[in-house]
Amino acid sequence: MSIAQIARETRQAASKLAVLSADAKNRAIEAIAKALEAAAPEIVAANEADRAAAEIDGIAKPLYDRLKLDESKLKSAIAGVRDVAKLPEPIGTVQIHRELDAGLILKRVTCPLGVLGIIFEARPEALIQIVSLALKSGNGVILKGGKEAVRSCEILTKVIHQALAETAVNPAAVQLLTTREETIELLKMDGYVDLIIPRGSNSFVRFVQENTRIPVLGHADGICHLYADKAADIQKAVEIAVDAKTQYPAACNAIETLLVHQDIAPTFLPAVAAALQQKKVELRGDEKTREILKNIVAATEEDWSIEYSDLILAIKIVDSTEEAIDHINTYGSRHTDAIVTEDSEAAETFLDRVDAAGVYHNCSTRFADGFRYGFGAEVGISTQQMPPRGPVGLEGLVTYKYRVVGNGHIAASYVGNEAKEFTHRDL
Repeated sequence: MSIAQIARETRQAASKLAVLSADAKNRAIEAIAKALEAAAPEIVAANEADRAAAEIDGIAKPLYDRLKLDESKLKSAIAGVRDVAKLPEPIGTVQIHRELDAGLILKRVTCPLGVLGIIFEARPEALIQIVSLALKSGNGVILKGGKEAVRSCEILTKVIHQALAETAVNPAAVQLLTTREETIELLKMDGYVDLIIPRGSNSFVRFVQENTRIPVLGHADGICHLYADKAADIQKAVEIAVDAKTQYPAACNAIETLLVHQDIAPTFLPAVAAALQQKKVELRGDEKTREILKNIVAATEEDWSIEYSDLILAIKIVDSTEEAIDHINTYGSRHTDAIVTEDSEAAETFLDRVDAAGVYHNCSTRFADGFRYGFGAEVGISTQQMPPRGPVGLEGLVTYKYRVVGNGHIAASYVGNEAKEFTHRDL
């Protein structure tokens, strides 16, 4: 089947999905959760085959970590599916209800975007999250996973299709592409696809943006920072730094650079270095840092702009909160940045002036996640200025339409010498 036919089928299925009741959609989502549980051994086996093939191909460790879908990760993803079903219904919400004049009523009502094209890296559980969010928000979805995860994505889609076949949702609302050629074709489907969400490298996101007329929701690099201020609680700062770097280093919300105020550097750096090195983190430091930590590698200018997605951390000493903010706004990717400090004024300055989707005080950057924000799941993280920004859950997958109902009203009545006046009364 051609990509145009696939896209047409998805759009037709999406138009029917858009008007389904909340109960019908929630039953479909629960059916998916049950089907995934029943097929767990098959899914895990397919993922093991993907990982074995990826190792032979010499896959990079961060990508391998993202590829892994074991029983524990699958169980967590299924819990996320059920969390999505429990979320409030996003479609049909009246945002504005206003009388324009007697008998002329305006409503602004939420509705689905239509069809989503999601191109993601080697993280098969992302497929599960995306499908549940798409169905809940009444959208069709065309998925393209990384080539490393093709077996995992195929079995997941097969299980989802089998589950949907027993529900009011047409399985054609969820489609999977498997080749790069299909991806290129998908980017040309502006007649059928309403939004493209690419999840991958900076260069890949740029490639997508430059090769489609479809709106793109972009998230590229995750160059996240932690700044230990001069008023930081040392122990707190050490624990947060270790968590933000090592809890899951392949995640886009793990820190890549640690900024340290010069006043606490002699005390803090040896403590945090010992804790990080115990977790096998390779440290790279600027000149001032290496005067305190003698045996670490020198950081280059390039290190401030790298998303390692691995157990590597660049460290720089700064002389003020101002310098820390300037560094982040220069080298950061507008993802998530955090300050550790007991000085509320310094914290407020940081939170106000750092230009990122997530700005944190005294906590790990690893909380930048749709599930942890209570969104149930996320289709991705957007680092652009326009909303939606940060983890994109249901609210980022709906738009709205203006419904106006009158009784023979005409615009000519409201102009000229005897013009009627609008009441503009909120109901």
